[in-house]
Amino acid sequence: MKQLTIDVGGTFTDCLCLDEAGVLHRFKASTTPSEPTKGVFAAIGKAAAFFNQTAPAFLAQVERIVHGTTLGTNALITRNGAKVGMITTQGFRDVIEMRRGIKNLHGSIFDQFVEPYEPIVPRYLRLPVEERIRYTGDIVTPLNEDQVRQAALQLVKEGCDAIAICFLSAYINSAHEKRAKEIVSVAAPGVYITTSHEILPVWREFERFSTTVISAYIGPIISHYLNELVRQLSLNQFTGSLMLMQANALVQTPEHCSERAVNLLDSGPAAAPSGALAVLPDRGQANVLSTDMGGTSFDICVLKNGIIPTTSENWVGEDRVAIKMVDLITLGAGGGSIAWIDSLGLLRVGPQSAGADPGPAAYGKASHATVTDANLVLGYVPSDYFLGGEMTVDVERSRQAIKKIGDHLNMSVEDAALAIWTTVNANMSNAIHEMCTKKGHDIRSFTMVAGGGACGAHAAGIARRLSIPEVVVPRVAALMSAFGMYNLDLGLEFARSWFQDRNKVRLDDLQALFNEMRTEAEKEFGKLGADISQLSYAPTVEMRYTGQFTDLEVELPGMEITDLTIDKLVQDFHKLHKQHFTYNLPWLGVEFLTFRLRVSVPRQSMQRLHVAEGGASRHIAHKAVRRVLFADGARETPVYDWDSLAPGDSISGPAVVVDRTTSVLVPEDFDCSVDPSTSLVLRLSSEASAISRRTSKKEFA
Repeated sequence: MKQLTIDVGGTFTDCLCLDEAGVLHRFKASTTPSEPTKGVFAAIGKAAAFFNQTAPAFLAQVERIVHGTTLGTNALITRNGAKVGMITTQGFRDVIEMRRGIKNLHGSIFDQFVEPYEPIVPRYLRLPVEERIRYTGDIVTPLNEDQVRQAALQLVKEGCDAIAICFLSAYINSAHEKRAKEIVSVAAPGVYITTSHEILPVWREFERFSTTVISAYIGPIISHYLNELVRQLSLNQFTGSLMLMQANALVQTPEHCSERAVNLLDSGPAAAPSGALAVLPDRGQANVLSTDMGGTSFDICVLKNGIIPTTSENWVGEDRVAIKMVDLITLGAGGGSIAWIDSLGLLRVGPQSAGADPGPAAYGKASHATVTDANLVLGYVPSDYFLGGEMTVDVERSRQAIKKIGDHLNMSVEDAALAIWTTVNANMSNAIHEMCTKKGHDIRSFTMVAGGGACGAHAAGIARRLSIPEVVVPRVAALMSAFGMYNLDLGLEFARSWFQDRNKVRLDDLQALFNEMRTEAEKEFGKLGADISQLSYAPTVEMRYTGQFTDLEVELPGMEITDLTIDKLVQDFHKLHKQHFTYNLPWLGVEFLTFRLRVSVPRQSMQRLHVAEGGASRHIAHKAVRRVLFADGARETPVYDWDSLAPGDSISGPAVVVDRTTSVLVPEDFDCSVDPSTSLVLRLSSEASAISRRTSKKEFA
């Protein structure tokens, strides 16, 4: 049986097929933003045609599909979600607007006027009701059911498509939220409903309310899309399992994700770090910089000691999202990023993107100059072999679009194209440097894995700017997120906030709390037919010094709670605090805040495909000579066919390596070799590396 992974990006929809022989096949189709299922089935159709089958016959042989989509993220960023109403505890309707007093996150200190934050739910749609539960879980004021019913009817009258129910202490006692959901379901049939205890059952009402509202905002769109996808797959004879990629690098069923839509934020990009690790299992690289440059964005994740970092300190634009997510940052820098001139007459690239429709100027539908247009003009991307020859691009339209930019800058078309390439490289390099500096990492000790269809043309330029010694461009670079989905576990995460001082903790109560989460996990996995004996448990505790604002998540040594495990937990907290903040205070008391449990069914890791030694040499792989423009002028540059390169081959820059899905630029000061998995490994030449190190030392001094 075959397995598929499908990643819907802003420009292309990627489909990776693992056949019965263990061979990976790559397919790309244009994303259709107005109707994403069309792009999905276009990619599936290409896969079916490769095997000389119809789509139904092909899907009948597919055992499992893992799917990632940025549909929810795009809806949130573009403010194109549902109309949401909110029912909340009396006196707390303004929590999501006050935001702990947090001001605009992306403004400048030089701004004369900073626009106030506009919450997803305007105040007139935030309706308070009488109810109150103490932090202990004791009910102080019973739920006023008539007010809940009237609030639901009023929100429906206002045209709300979704309703978020957010009560103050629902994280410790969910009785009122459960009853309110029952009432709203009857009073407002067909309306999408979320409750805060189902989305994020932890303390801090702002984070919980904000995350719940976001889930309601994107919920109807996600639910409609998943229902339509499931329906169409069924009509096309698919009887296997469909799993969705979540923000925490776990996969879950469409039913689960439809009810908790917020978990699909960053679905797709969150898989790229798993793919980056998978292409380096035997290279001995502990520190990895995972990058993924697609058509609309550039995603960055820093993996220290081979660990994929996660965090609950997330913001999407100005909106707080407190679920566990892979710790990555996204920059508006992709192949479709638009070049423009700002009010000061300076060149800018992104964050606006031409996306899949209308796309770059070369696609023939728009006149915007994009990064892809610049790469075509510079010769870094082949105009005669774009997407393996499946797409026809018009380089003359690219030149015309870039000429408009060049006229503003008094530059030639070629110089303007090079300026666009240099500017977007600087944007990406600066974002990497900022992220690593904040985390205390020296990027010069990391190996960069360049993923995404557009990254191959920029990877060496980024590495040079940051003095990164080695860049690996995987054979599946253009489908990195789809590749990473093969290495994910089916899993769930549970959380319970329960404030406890170390000296007052009751072991039996704590054990009961973890047992409750474990029982809930086994029940959920039982519904999926999973083998309970194969479940893997990873308990953690969020801790802080007494009265401290910042907390740290510490691994709990086992599911059995004893005095010894608690003592070990406290010792580990002191060590972790020193690692993060360079100091600790072991004489101070310690508080336990939130207890978490990550439960998963580990999947068997996909074995790397090694290509036999020998085969075509680089002389056979040499396709042509093409005029390519570099900073010091244009030169005739050899072009190599990646499919014809064999492990052990080496290429000295300048050169361009082309493939059906991507193009890799090897500048003059870089050497390129082919590793056993046919990934390209780019390194600064020894002389250039010495110059780079000297320059880097001066910059960092």
